[in-house]
Amino acid sequence: MAYKPQVNIIAVVDVVGALSGGTLLNGNLVMVDNGDHDSTGQGTPHLCTVVRPGQVVQWSSLAVDLQTPVEIKSITFLGPDGAATPATGHPVDGDGDKLDLAHWAGMVPPSLTPGTPYKYRLELQMYEGAYSVLHVDSPALMTV
Repeated sequence: MAYKPQVNIIAVVDVVGALSGGTLLNGNLVMVDNGDHDSTGQGTPHLCTVVRPGQVVQWSSLAVDLQTPVEIKSITFLGPDGAATPATGHPVDGDGDKLDLAHWAGMVPPSLTPGTPYKYRLELQMYEGAYSVLHVDSPALMTV
């Protein structure tokens, strides 16, 4: 069976709610993907996207209120001990050039163990200031 060469993950953020509550949880973050497989946690911050080695994964951020800014500051994969490892992807613009942080893309490496969720930290920038960066450590990628 042929599969999509790219899986898109969209993080939809209630920026006002997230900044007011100081968290991306409590309904402030919804994540969905368009993968070929049955990902779990669709519509929650606990999305586990099922992917294949060699597929490109592209993350995008979108604010519920389109007038409020939200960007992906970083994506960091977490080891089994919870230690962070910077991902090897990069920010991209709509033409695939490295530019802004609204989109971020990387390729699924062949070394991932099938059936094992690989959690990552999604760090989002909203406005500016000391409390403008929030993150969740709950989403994951899992290969088949």
